[in-house]
Amino acid sequence: MSHLPAARTAEAIAQDPPRQEAGSGRTMAAGPRPLRLWSAAEAARLGPPEVSILIVSYNTRALTLKAIETLLDAGGDVLAEVIVYDNASHDGSAEAIREKFPRIHTVASSENLGFAKANNLASRLAHAGMLLLLNPDTETYDNAVANLLAFARRNPQGGIYGGRTVFPDGSLNPGSCCNRISIHSQLCRALYLDKLFPRSGFFNAEAIGNWKRDSERRVDVVVGCFLMIPKALWDRLGGFDLKYFMYGEEADLCHRARALGYTPMVTPEATIMHLVGASTNVRAEKILLVGQARATLIREHWAPWSVPIGLFLLWLWSAVRFFFYRLQALVLGRPDLPGRLTWDRVWRERNLWLKGYGEIQD
Repeated sequence: MSHLPAARTAEAIAQDPPRQEAGSGRTMAAGPRPLRLWSAAEAARLGPPEVSILIVSYNTRALTLKAIETLLDAGGDVLAEVIVYDNASHDGSAEAIREKFPRIHTVASSENLGFAKANNLASRLAHAGMLLLLNPDTETYDNAVANLLAFARRNPQGGIYGGRTVFPDGSLNPGSCCNRISIHSQLCRALYLDKLFPRSGFFNAEAIGNWKRDSERRVDVVVGCFLMIPKALWDRLGGFDLKYFMYGEEADLCHRARALGYTPMVTPEATIMHLVGASTNVRAEKILLVGQARATLIREHWAPWSVPIGLFLLWLWSAVRFFFYRLQALVLGRPDLPGRLTWDRVWRERNLWLKGYGEIQD
């Protein structure tokens, strides 16, 4: 993995003067610019949208409304179609979105189809040549969509593009991108070395712990919370592989794009706030899904000789935590310790999630 030859730091970008729009003589303001919302009813007047923004929601009503509000207020001067696919929320999400944003295309599914399938179905409704996947637990910062779109246009070889994510307090959320899983990264993860040395590029290689996401760079995986891709490439790849109900689908997508010669990329010019995990509240459920996704990625994208090693390291990852929390509960005299209960379940179900996801038909 290497930096781009013309990498620009976040500090340099922040010091950029107001730009002049090509051919217009008009100075472009550095501050936030609202998104221009496209709708099918006005297609004859507006022409085709530049980007179709797909949001999959599940019981995140207030967060989704805020995500859309910030997206429209600060996404940038881009003609954009917004499609919300609600996964059978029981909190009135679809109704609230339709009421507050009637020009947005909102689909209310009768069942929870998962992140991958919902995005695949939403993409079939898109009219733009570029897709942007955006999580409902995000807030869009100044001109993020416009900047990411411009970055994608400047770097067609990337194929898949992402930006910079931060937490609500403004601190860096490194989860916008990552390295692929490797024997080395899985061993460090199993032995807690990535947690002990979070800022190390060696011990925390998967999360690229020594990089602050402050420069343009090629990466292995762009995370699906803020992921842009040409619709032609998305269609060529068949969208997300539906065996990934939740987690791992974007890593698989990037693996398959790289196999075609593309090099996924990120830029600090496009920033969003991401809460992370707002639609997955049960910790054990999330760990089981993540473990199942990682087992699937290892089985599908690793060399045959290395798959048993990868699966053993996944087993070791759960074993270390199971015994650690058992010992902690014993020392503290707390058999009901939440960590122990969580990892008891993960360990108990290890033979299930280590099998990975099975084949699922569309």
